[in-house]
Amino acid sequence: MAIAASHETLTLDDQMRALGSRARAAAAVLAKASTAQKNDALLAAAASLRAQLPALLEANHQDVADARAKALDAALIDRLTIDEKRVAAMAKGLEEIAALADPVGRLDADWTRPNGLIIQRVRVPLGVIGIIYESRPNVTADAGGLCLKSGNAVILRGGSESARSSAAILACLSEGLESVGLPTAAIQSVPSQDRAAVGIMLRMDDAIDVIIPRGGKSLIERVSTESRIPVLKHLDGICHTYIHAAANLAKTRAVVVNAKMRRTGVCGATETLLIDRAVLATHLKPLLDDLITAGCAIRGDAEIQSLDSRVTAATEQDWSTEYLAPILSVRVVDGVEAAITHIGYYGSHHTEAIITEDVAAAEAFLAGIDSAIVMVNASTQFADGGEFGMGAEIGISTGKLHARGPVGVAELTSYKYLVRGNGQVRP
Repeated sequence: MAIAASHETLTLDDQMRALGSRARAAAAVLAKASTAQKNDALLAAAASLRAQLPALLEANHQDVADARAKALDAALIDRLTIDEKRVAAMAKGLEEIAALADPVGRLDADWTRPNGLIIQRVRVPLGVIGIIYESRPNVTADAGGLCLKSGNAVILRGGSESARSSAAILACLSEGLESVGLPTAAIQSVPSQDRAAVGIMLRMDDAIDVIIPRGGKSLIERVSTESRIPVLKHLDGICHTYIHAAANLAKTRAVVVNAKMRRTGVCGATETLLIDRAVLATHLKPLLDDLITAGCAIRGDAEIQSLDSRVTAATEQDWSTEYLAPILSVRVVDGVEAAITHIGYYGSHHTEAIITEDVAAAEAFLAGIDSAIVMVNASTQFADGGEFGMGAEIGISTGKLHARGPVGVAELTSYKYLVRGNGQVRP
C-alpha cells in the first residue's frame, strides 16, 4: 500500500501544484452550485466572522505589533489594522454579496439565425482565480466572498505582515463552505510566505485562469513581468479633484477634505487638487485652511506657493506620485480642458472628480477624462465596489480589457455561446 508524502516532505513547488489541483477540482463543483447554496455559505461565513471577533482582533493585534516593531510606514499599518467596525464591515460585505443577483447562467443575449440556429450568450465563471495582495486582511473576505458568489475557486496569497489576520478570516470562510457541503478548497491560501511561492503561482497556467494583484507598484510590476497567466490589474491610484470656476464653496470644502483625508492610505484618495484660476481668490485659502487643520501637508506650484506661506514647492515628480499619506499636491489650471490635459498626462486612469454647478462643464469633464471612474460633485473615496452597490470588490481595474473600475461579482465572470440546431450543415 502506497503511503502519501507528508506535507513537510513536499517541496514548495509540489505544495503549490497540489493547491492548484484542489482549486481546479473545487472550481468544477462551484460552477454548478446553486445560488441558494452559495448564498447560504456566504451568510454562514458572515456569521462566523461576527462570532469569531475576539480571535480575529487578537490575530490582528499580533500582526500590527510585528509591523510596528519593524517600523513599517503608517499607511501600511492603517491598511493592516482591523477593529470591531472593520470586522462588521467585512461581515456586512459578505451579506451584501449574498443579496446580489447571481451572474452565473445569466442570459446576456439570444438570437436566431436565418438557418434556424438558436444562439445564446450566457455568463460563466472564470474558473480559478489567483489573488496576490499585500497588507489588507479584509481582501481575504472580499475576494473569497466575490469568488464564491461568481462560482470561481480562488487561491489567495496575502502579505506576510497580515498572515495571522488573513488565516483567521479564511477559517471563517471555510466554516461557511463546510456548512453547506461545498469544498473548502474553493477558497485556499498559499501555504508559504516565501516569495518564491509567488513566482511558482505566476507560472501555474494549467491551474489558474486569471491573476489579480492588489498592492503597490513593485508588486504590480513583478506580476505583470513574470506572469504566464492573464493579469487583471490596477496601477497607481493617482486620483484628482478639479475645482471648477462654478464650484460651490461649501460643497467644495466638504468634498475635498473627505477626498483627501477620510483615509489617506486607500487607492481612491485624492492625491492632486486642481483649482481653477477663476476661484483662487475665493476658494484657495478656505480649502488650505481645512486641509492643514486636518493634518495635511500641501505641495503647490509656484503660484499656489506664492499665495500661502504654508505651502512647500511641488516638484515635477509630485504630480505623478501616489502619496498614500496626508500630503496633497495643488496646481492652478485655466479651465476644464487644462484640467483634462493635466490628468491625462500625470494620472493613472483610476478616479477623477470635478466640483462644479455648471452642467456643461461637468459633461465635458465626464466625456474628456479617460479613467475607470469619473465623478461629479462627489469624493473620490467613493471609488469602491461596496459603495457602488457591489457588496465588495477585489480591486479597481485601470485597464480596458475584460473589466474596468471596481471588480465585483459580475466582473469575475466571462461568457460562452450556446448554439442549438436541428441538423443544420454549413454550405
